[in-house]
Amino acid sequence: MKYPTQSIQPYIDNEIEYHADTCLPLIDAVSRNKVKFNALARFTYPGRRLTEQTFGLNSVGYWDANEPQDWGLDWHRNEGVEIHFLESGTMPYSQENKHTILSPNQLTITRPWEIHKVGNPKINMGKFYWVILDVGIRRPHEKWKWPDWIILTPEDLEKLTKLLRHNNRSVWDGNKKIRNCFLRIGQTVDADKNGSNASMVRILINELLHLLLDLIDRQDIDLNESLTDSLHSVKHFLNELDSNLFEDWTIEKMADSAGMGTTRFTHHCKQLTNLTPMRYLMMKRLELSKYSLLYHKKQSITDIAYKCGFSTSQYFSTVFKKHEKCTPQEFRERVMDELTI
Repeated sequence: MKYPTQSIQPYIDNEIEYHADTCLPLIDAVSRNKVKFNALARFTYPGRRLTEQTFGLNSVGYWDANEPQDWGLDWHRNEGVEIHFLESGTMPYSQENKHTILSPNQLTITRPWEIHKVGNPKINMGKFYWVILDVGIRRPHEKWKWPDWIILTPEDLEKLTKLLRHNNRSVWDGNKKIRNCFLRIGQTVDADKNGSNASMVRILINELLHLLLDLIDRQDIDLNESLTDSLHSVKHFLNELDSNLFEDWTIEKMADSAGMGTTRFTHHCKQLTNLTPMRYLMMKRLELSKYSLLYHKKQSITDIAYKCGFSTSQYFSTVFKKHEKCTPQEFRERVMDELTI
């Protein structure tokens, strides 16, 4: 069965595009009848289309794998809060730098744009549910905006938001009420026809959030407000920088990408790296260039310069020689000679 998708503009920040996951390996597995799948979704997520009555809910559904699988969902991000629940089986799961094998009745929570993957590299047999709610943010320090049909009291919603934003825990042990809620979510998805169950979807999502509030609030966890301060946003930007060294960065563009002014951005960058932003950028570009010179032997000096974000090969050579006391070509030849001795 083919599941429709709709295109959506990616989140673009200074020419860097952040795309929510499109679940292509899952779609392919469904097309090959490897796994049972059903979902209600909008934008690029696979599934039957959600209606405007549940705007803010981007995907809700499940897969049911009852035979060995040959696929997994590699590292990806979603634009919203994603809640997973494993009803049966076991499931390899990773979030940021934490890796685990989920057991039945365990659930996971990822914050907006938090990197995670399911499978290592393949998923296991099991029935796996998810809910993705867009809370309108793109950076850790921004204020969450829940869909207007979430009916928790302002006090409860504020408490839930704080609990979700300010802790690093990714895996939780569910209970009978949460399990039952996800089972009813699956049944509601199965029975929906063109938004006919929108009211029940809304009721169950609200019930799930209330159950999560009760579950997390009962735990003895340490809340860390630094996870949502501006320093954390700069740390997030610097972690992403390795993948975007080729961009035409200026201090203004870097600060804007992190969502703050240049003075605060520079202050936080020096706290985290002991370097000014542009100096840190230069060192990361040089680090990448040295790796490329050694492990991409067929690449020309010019290609490596552009790949690493230098405007010209001449400028690259000048900067490289200043820091390494030799030209890029001399560095490549010297180190290669040393490796062959």
